[in-house]
Amino acid sequence: MKVALFVEENYEDLELWYPKIRLEEAGFKIVLLGPTAGQTYKGKHGYPCKADVSFSEISKTKFDAVVIPGGFAPDRLRRSPEVLQVVKETFSQGKPVAFICHGGWVPISAKILRGKKVTGAAAIRDDLENAGGIWHDAPVVVDGNLISSRSPADLPFFAKEILAQLL
Repeated sequence: MKVALFVEENYEDLELWYPKIRLEEAGFKIVLLGPTAGQTYKGKHGYPCKADVSFSEISKTKFDAVVIPGGFAPDRLRRSPEVLQVVKETFSQGKPVAFICHGGWVPISAKILRGKKVTGAAAIRDDLENAGGIWHDAPVVVDGNLISSRSPADLPFFAKEILAQLL
């Protein structure tokens, strides 16, 4: 099974690496999607991550789930039509779409949150609610195939729910 994990400049380091490692430990193939394949992007704390596949090549690969880390990267990710398309398609196919912290900006722009229970960084609570999401202040919130979490402190709960939907 393949899981798409987005990377872009200023991603939240732990929110990318923790799910990546946990999913790899469970036997999943992680495909790192970034603006340019082969380019290295730095996290907010300086940790590097190289993209495997460019946004322009996303449509050539099918994924069993999508994971969107937070940080400042989601503000850039949500500007890509290809990113929004893969998030919409994955969600509409009933496959897991998981986001944490500011990662909620991407499903907001993909317009998939209306009527869904969600959480995320407190700083984007208004954004999530204005997009039709029903806010819950909890370490992880699951609504069907949508998995959301608040911050790096919630990563164990977040990863556990992603794995529960995939296994």
